[in-house]
Amino acid sequence: MSSHCCSHETPQPDRVQNLGRMRRVLWIALLVNAAMFFVEIASSLGAGSLSLFADAIDFGGDALNYGVSLAVLASALAWRARAALLKALCMLGFGVYILASALWTLYSGGVPHAATMGVVALLGLLANLAVAWMLYAFREGDANLRSVWLCSRNDAIGNLAVLLAALGVFGTGSAWPDLLVASLMAALALHGGWSVLRQARAELRAPVRAH
Repeated sequence: MSSHCCSHETPQPDRVQNLGRMRRVLWIALLVNAAMFFVEIASSLGAGSLSLFADAIDFGGDALNYGVSLAVLASALAWRARAALLKALCMLGFGVYILASALWTLYSGGVPHAATMGVVALLGLLANLAVAWMLYAFREGDANLRSVWLCSRNDAIGNLAVLLAALGVFGTGSAWPDLLVASLMAALALHGGWSVLRQARAELRAPVRAH
C-alpha cells in the first residue's frame, strides 16, 4: 500500500470517482476478509469464544459485501443503493443473531481460552487497520461505498474489543467479558446497518440527475 491511497477526492453520491483504484482496494479487502473469516472461525470454535465467533461472521459478511460492491461499483446509483439495502439487512441480521447467541451462551457456555482470543484478535486488528486505511477516502460516498467503509471501521473496533475481552477473561476467569463484547459488537452492527439502510432508502427516493 502506498501513501496516496487516502489522498484522492471523495466520491459524490451519484458518481464513482477513481473507479480503477476503488476496484483494486475492494479486491484486496475481499481477499483479506475472506482469509480472516476462515482463521477466526476455526479459532473461535477452538477457543469457545462468542466475541471471536462474532468477529469471524463479521469478516465473512464483509467479504460478501465487498463482492457485492465490486459487482455494482460502476452501476447506476439506484442499483448501488439496492446493493446497500441488502448489505444493511445483513448487518442488522448479524446483530440480532449475535445478541440471541449471547443470551443462549449465558445458560450453556463455558469460559473461552483467553490466549487464543488475544492472538487472533491482534491479527485481525492489523488486517482491518490496513483495509480501513485504504478505504478511508471513500467514507463519504454513496450508501454502497459508505457501507464498505463502515464494515472495515466496525471490524477494527471489534478486534480491539475482542482484545479487551481476552484480557477480561484472563483476569476474571469468567465468560462475562466475552459475552459483553459480543453484545457490543452486535449493537455496533445494528447501528451501522440502520445508518446504511436510511441512506440507501434516501438515495432510492431521490430524483435521477443528469450527468
